Amino acid sequence: MNVKKFMGIGLSALMALSLVGCGGDKKEAKTDSGKLTVWAWDETFNIKAVKEAAKIYSKVDADTKIDVVTMDQDAIVQKLHTSLSSGKTDGLPDIVLIEDYKIQNYLTAYPDSFVELTDIVKEEDFDSYKFSVNKIDKKIYGVPFDSGVAALFYRTDMIEKAGYTMKDMENLTWEKYIEIGKAVKAKTGKEMLTLDPSDIGQIRIMMQSAGSWYMKEDGKTVNIKDNQALKDAIKIYKDMIDAGIVKQVSDWDSFVSAFQQGEVASVPSGCWIGSSVKAAKDLSGKWAVTQIPRMAANSQSVNASSIGGGGWYVINNGNSDKAKDFLKNTFASSADLMNTLANEINLVSTLKASKNTENYKANNEYFSNQPIFEMMSEWSGKVPAVNYGLHTYAIEDVMTEAVQSILKGADLDKTLKDAQTQAEGAVVD
Repeated sequence: MNVKKFMGIGLSALMALSLVGCGGDKKEAKTDSGKLTVWAWDETFNIKAVKEAAKIYSKVDADTKIDVVTMDQDAIVQKLHTSLSSGKTDGLPDIVLIEDYKIQNYLTAYPDSFVELTDIVKEEDFDSYKFSVNKIDKKIYGVPFDSGVAALFYRTDMIEKAGYTMKDMENLTWEKYIEIGKAVKAKTGKEMLTLDPSDIGQIRIMMQSAGSWYMKEDGKTVNIKDNQALKDAIKIYKDMIDAGIVKQVSDWDSFVSAFQQGEVASVPSGCWIGSSVKAAKDLSGKWAVTQIPRMAANSQSVNASSIGGGGWYVINNGNSDKAKDFLKNTFASSADLMNTLANEINLVSTLKASKNTENYKANNEYFSNQPIFEMMSEWSGKVPAVNYGLHTYAIEDVMTEAVQSILKGADLDKTLKDAQTQAEGAVVD
């Protein structure tokens, strides 16, 4: 899943999702047992995944047609909100892909609009961190799909010129990463990574590596001013910039172009960025992958985190039995499907059985002959679980401005105290 900053929905939409409930409005049920409609975005990733799943399901039920509809994620958000807030589901799909950062908004605001999937999803079959977002009152509502496990993609040739080896890149701290970045800049003239001032995803990665988030464990209480993991992450973010190892970019295209054109030595991001890295065919064999660094100053931080990822959800519209059967036989259980998707779309699945399949164990020529899927699947199982809560993007609007103030010299503690107050005002129910 190519999760980017552009996928966030606006503050007003998020507030509406958290404030508007289903009430007692009657839903308009539909039943079409001969067809299932699935909504998702990204033709080359999510849509292709559903089409491959449809091939698997045709062996179970050859009579059911799977109608896959490609739609921009913002459009899906708007259509879901419009229909669910009115209590009507007749214009909605049977199955919809929803990003992990957003799902709690829907499940909380529209508790009767999604079908419980506890009977078809075995929690022990998936990476555990996924269930911190797709459950309400211990009931499972989503089938986990792609992992957003963070990884550090790096140029082996640039690292070697700086005097380091692939072994040196294992089990890194961010502090050591900055040290290596300085050496890379001195020896090659290239920056270590890109950062976009309007996108603080790197801070999210660092914060979750310590089991922390913008919200406390209840998913409702803002957790900024006394959040030590957040403070540690901001300090590292500032240290990277002050060290002169950052190439600043302003949008997605310039971010991708920087590593594809050899302008930076590494890309700390979600596993899904691997397909964009591989698009630079001339750099095959010059890239490798390792765990995301941890924060040495924070004893809770580990070499595992996440950014992005989503799951499949069933709309309560009268066709849920067929929708559940489709998911049960595909995304909820099929290692064969995940094996195919690893090859077809570079999927890192959260289904544990995927780790034992052929494509997950295979060495990848592009990435220095590493078994990258097996590696990233292992890291995915170590990601600390956090409750993203209802307001990740609303709070991040506040935090982006706060971080920029800190980078310009504002006092960290005072700025985060002010940000706490602003965030509490922005997410008030």
